Amino acid sequence: MRKILVTGSAGFIGFHLSKLLLAEGFSVVGFDGMTDYYDVRIKQGRHQMLLQNEHFTAHEGMLEDFESLHTLMMDKKPDVIVHLAAQAGVRYSLENPRAYIDANIVGTFNVMECARELGVDHLLMASTSSVYGANEEMPFDERERVETQMTLYAATKKANESMGHSYAHLWNLPTTMFRFFTVYGPWGRPDMALFKFTKGILDGTPIDIYNNGNMHRDFTFVTDLVRGIRLLVDTPPVRPESSEDIASYDSLSPVAPFRVVNIGNSDKVRLMDFVEAIEAECGVEAVKNFMPMQKGDVPATWADATLLKELTGYQPQTDVREGIKQFVAWYRDYYKV
Repeated sequence: MRKILVTGSAGFIGFHLSKLLLAEGFSVVGFDGMTDYYDVRIKQGRHQMLLQNEHFTAHEGMLEDFESLHTLMMDKKPDVIVHLAAQAGVRYSLENPRAYIDANIVGTFNVMECARELGVDHLLMASTSSVYGANEEMPFDERERVETQMTLYAATKKANESMGHSYAHLWNLPTTMFRFFTVYGPWGRPDMALFKFTKGILDGTPIDIYNNGNMHRDFTFVTDLVRGIRLLVDTPPVRPESSEDIASYDSLSPVAPFRVVNIGNSDKVRLMDFVEAIEAECGVEAVKNFMPMQKGDVPATWADATLLKELTGYQPQTDVREGIKQFVAWYRDYYKV
């Protein structure tokens, strides 16, 4: 039985990934800081569900605490590490930037140090579509230059990519970075748009719609996302003999076993269409508070997921209306509304 350590296992994506890995016969070691960025009870509920499987163990600790993380890693000796834990949230990075340096820079360095010492088969780490920043050519392609991050959150994730590349090169550590595109679904985070919109619509309170609704997002259903990660686990990059060995569509580094992969639905959805789909599912019209663009935000995201399909044969495909239906059903059940 292969063993995978998942950081952020009580988080939204980490929970869904751990559940999938357990269903497919992996042993999963969960590590989470249980921080109070949002309601810890949701995180505890996710871990409680995972703990019903005998092949899951839960461990609490902070990424910044190297000794604690290192002790766990050396004890469990995972074959693969999937590093999802981070200080999330674009907007919160404007209020508390130091949290992003501590968790996303120092914490990721600690994970990489453990991976290097263990010599894991594959290190997979979460990046974000936010690294594309002010890039305007869409759909976003992994081979594009990404030098115009708009928030510190995005900057820390871009730094993680650079750090990952250097370790892959220096220590021949197979490393895959995946860039997420607006992930949503059941057990989602309360600070995310779908959660806030659904809550506001059902409560009859106004929902804030930025840039007066003139925004587009590549909404990616969480089970599609974690399926992509699961398949990438079995696709570690290999250092090429020369740059001529790299396919035209591949982001593989010419000097390291390292690549970046978009995981997105490849479908640019208008924000107002997203809101209308939530209204239809809730059976209530939203009270809309139209606002200007918020600092650090971007008007659109859209993934080119060609590389994911070429590597794994898979592409996300859940229609946004179906995904919203599943989320609203979960929300009503969880909050009994």
